[in-house]
Amino acid sequence: MALIRNSKLRPRILVVGGGSVGLLTAQNLLKNLGRGEATVTVVDPNPYMTYLPFLPEVAAGSIEPRHAVVPLRRNLPGAEVITAKVTSINHAEKFATIEPENDEAFELDYDHIVLASGSVARALPIPGLKENAIALKRIEEAVALRDHLLSRLADAALMEDDEERRKALTFVFVGGGFAGIELLTELEDMVRSAVAQYETLTEADVRFVLVEALGRVMPEVGEAQARWVVEHMRERGIDVYLETFLQDCTDKHVKLSNGEEFDADTIVWSAGVKANPMLIDSDLPINERGNVTVRADLRVEGDDGVVEGAWAAGDNAAVPDLSGGGVAGFCVPNAQHAVRQAPVLAANVLAALRGETEFKQYFHKTIGTVAGLGLYKGVSQMGDFEARGLLAWLMHRAYHGYAIPTVDRKVRVFGNWFLSAVLGRDAMPLADLDVPRKNFVEAANSKPAPKKEPAKA
Repeated sequence: MALIRNSKLRPRILVVGGGSVGLLTAQNLLKNLGRGEATVTVVDPNPYMTYLPFLPEVAAGSIEPRHAVVPLRRNLPGAEVITAKVTSINHAEKFATIEPENDEAFELDYDHIVLASGSVARALPIPGLKENAIALKRIEEAVALRDHLLSRLADAALMEDDEERRKALTFVFVGGGFAGIELLTELEDMVRSAVAQYETLTEADVRFVLVEALGRVMPEVGEAQARWVVEHMRERGIDVYLETFLQDCTDKHVKLSNGEEFDADTIVWSAGVKANPMLIDSDLPINERGNVTVRADLRVEGDDGVVEGAWAAGDNAAVPDLSGGGVAGFCVPNAQHAVRQAPVLAANVLAALRGETEFKQYFHKTIGTVAGLGLYKGVSQMGDFEARGLLAWLMHRAYHGYAIPTVDRKVRVFGNWFLSAVLGRDAMPLADLDVPRKNFVEAANSKPAPKKEPAKA
């Protein structure tokens, strides 16, 4: 395996991950680096950053998929952008193993490394889960989920068997955190709107189920707001099961810990995340949850002290919350912290590069939380101020419309919302996205037309 060294004879800052932390850190570095001072290299399996808070709205059709992602090369002029996975890190020797999807793996050296690889879905060893469930961590999953639900409506409209129809129109969501609640309510809103287009279907045919292991939902908001969210969902006809576990979903037959059993064609897993497992294949210190351990200045720190040249922030890092409001003393993994950690991280990397010894401490007191629950419905909490319904929904859109990086994406997102408000929700699925060659293959395998004998004179 070849080791690619920095041929430009200047320090390399390797940014692992092109999500919110990776993109914004790289932008801040490029903006403040002197000419020829360092090379910034960003490695991510995707050529874009996904703005994760918009995935529920992408799944519900309120935002076009490409407008919820930010292209890396376009927005990081002057950086090396490599579309590949980092599969292992040897910080003692200061090189990482890079694996492109369609090429040979290689090793890349660096002087400073920024760990911003984010998180992945935290799946549990539940029978049938791996085979039948889908999560929502990527833009492709949002598009697939939207098309799957809408295609189930079209299929069910032609079904005569009651059991098959009931299975097709039963949608189970496991996990009652912010991501799970927003996704469920956005899709429920979309599906019930789409049902009106079918003469053979009614809203009563559709069943949405939330399964949550805790005794409440959305731990980021207060008890009163959480209770209201549950009441609101039940008023919309959603079955909410608290203190309930998914025990089995083999062959899409759902078994819950409360004794209920039923078939469901759609099982969505939103029961938490974990740090990118790539970190296990490194010699950097991680905690029992797989997160890189860091100081408040975002330098990686282990039992033997600071690990020179290693930095981390975002979902893959255990960042101390100096405000005292974090869970177990650490910042919660959300976009609000990620976009604020990135400038601090970039400033500290620059300081270290220039031989300085004073570093900024990351401190942010959470402003509050906002969540969309479908069109014109939402919930928010800003300190002691609580909002529900239309006002909370407007606050949600205003905040995230402002927070998504780049003016280009802001304009496109607000344009999506304006057109949807004027023209209504677009509930049109796209067929066969996962098998785009299907029609061509069928045409190629079709029988040729029979040859006709020439007419006799």
